[in-house]
Amino acid sequence: MASPRILLCGDVLGRLGQLFKRVSSVNKSAGPFDALLCVGQFFPDSPERLEEFVDYVEGRSQIPLPTYFIGDYGVGAAKVLLAASKNHANAGFKMDGLKICENLYWLKGSGKFKLQGLSVAYMSGRQSVDGQLGAYSQDDVDALRALAEEPGIVDILLTYPYLLHTNEWPSGITNRATIDDMPSGISDSSGSDPTVAELVAEIKPRYHIAGTKGIFYAREPYVNVDAVHVTRFLGLASVGNKDKQKFLHAISPTPASSMSSSEISVKPSNTTLSPYTYVGQTTDAKEPGKRDSDSISDSQYWRYDVSQKRHKSGAGEGDKLCFKFLSSGSCLRGEKCNFRHDMEAREQYRRGVCFDFLNKGKCERGPDCSFKHSLQGEGESHTQRSSRSKECWFCLSSPNLESHLIVSIGGNYYCALAKGPLVPDHVLIIPIEHSPNTLSPPQEYDIELKRFQNSIRMYHKKQKKEVVFFEWISKRGTHANLQAIPVPSSRANALQSIFSLAAEKLGFKFKTLTSHNSADGRETLRAEFDSKQSLFYVELPDGAVLSHKVEENEAFPAQFGREVVAGLLNMADRADWRNCALSKEEERKMAEDFNSRFQEFDPNK
Repeated sequence: MASPRILLCGDVLGRLGQLFKRVSSVNKSAGPFDALLCVGQFFPDSPERLEEFVDYVEGRSQIPLPTYFIGDYGVGAAKVLLAASKNHANAGFKMDGLKICENLYWLKGSGKFKLQGLSVAYMSGRQSVDGQLGAYSQDDVDALRALAEEPGIVDILLTYPYLLHTNEWPSGITNRATIDDMPSGISDSSGSDPTVAELVAEIKPRYHIAGTKGIFYAREPYVNVDAVHVTRFLGLASVGNKDKQKFLHAISPTPASSMSSSEISVKPSNTTLSPYTYVGQTTDAKEPGKRDSDSISDSQYWRYDVSQKRHKSGAGEGDKLCFKFLSSGSCLRGEKCNFRHDMEAREQYRRGVCFDFLNKGKCERGPDCSFKHSLQGEGESHTQRSSRSKECWFCLSSPNLESHLIVSIGGNYYCALAKGPLVPDHVLIIPIEHSPNTLSPPQEYDIELKRFQNSIRMYHKKQKKEVVFFEWISKRGTHANLQAIPVPSSRANALQSIFSLAAEKLGFKFKTLTSHNSADGRETLRAEFDSKQSLFYVELPDGAVLSHKVEENEAFPAQFGREVVAGLLNMADRADWRNCALSKEEERKMAEDFNSRFQEFDPNK
């Protein structure tokens, strides 16, 4: 299939007649194009242009192709956008734009959506703490960060860095750029928007588009930290600018989701290093993009800040929840975050409860919201459990099941490769029925589970590796999965010490269970297990089990086990599964390769 063809435009300033006349001409001579994306100030900058603008909004003049814009500022903006927000056709939560009129869509706040197969993310409006119409808030910033952590690469990022009445690009964008290629007057990035710079460094889009500076600038592509693809920055001038700077630009990128690994990693000869410092690093004399050696060492073992300050709401933000923490279990701002890091709310969010409902006690998205608007607790009815099974990623009856990752199915358990694996052959053992843990089911279930475990151990023994098993059990219940990660035999002896070190950093000590009276550590754990309490445990290669009962108000990270093993293997950058996401084609190939090797050990062959 042909790649999508997209037109990009800078500040429109209400000059819709001039813009769409040019778009129609380009579309006729070089098109057809699929869409027009506008950044910067879209609305008029003077009352004289309002009549022309309203002619398009009210349908008296026609818009030639689907047009999406960010930015809420300008003459007539409040009236037009408020009317669109109240329009019944725009009821619910729409990341792909609120319809203003035929072929015109407002991208409100922040979001990510698919456009002709391309993943498009955006940050719209002015920075604000007052929540006025069209302005983005810290919640929008957090939401965009969380959306960007979903599997896959963002193809296009649109930003409107209108910060405190300064029209600037993200800070640092000209760092490391070739001086000869920079238009005059843009080398000084003082006063630029650090929020957008941080977002871009985290999201790592293939194209970053910005306006508001009145200058056209196509920066050389630059490499990203911890990513194989490059980013291209495009700054666009305003429509009808007196210097005749370029305000319309065409691109035709193949969606990253349909590209091979080799295609996505191609780097042009003029590629530079990243203009941004590493996320979380302060601006000082260090080489941008490099991490402090001490932080590298520490992050290999444990990167969660467990200060109790981190879990309290910050000054001036009341009781608002941190979207980043709820969605991923961690937040880069740590104890400096102004929003609440609440583990109980995170569990509810993981069980499908609406973020707005948790944060505000209500949801304004209407019937189109696909999340739950009630707290999910124990004592669910059969109908509720059935409904949860349909929503669950791991239930065999669920339409959301990633069935291509399944490698073996037994009577009570099945085995699947992990999505976003830490290492090759990272496996999950999962109950077929919707069960919150692997310790409560009957004894005969455990017999089958142990057969799976022994088969996985033998498979890795042949490759001179040992296996560590671990499970996080929340009393609020999700679908259980026992994770199995291989480690080199030479490092297996360090597993107990590194888990103990991580536990100390979180302020607890593991209870060690060993074989006793012919019962192994797991059997002892089953006998002691209380389903009314949350639990994390690790099964070590020597048969010992480390367990920790998690208290009600204890902030225990859901990714604890993976984080620790990532530290042992010096793979701190792979601790979050989203950083290891593969395409569906790559996942299928991974499962086929594993099946061919595991076949002789498969207990269900």
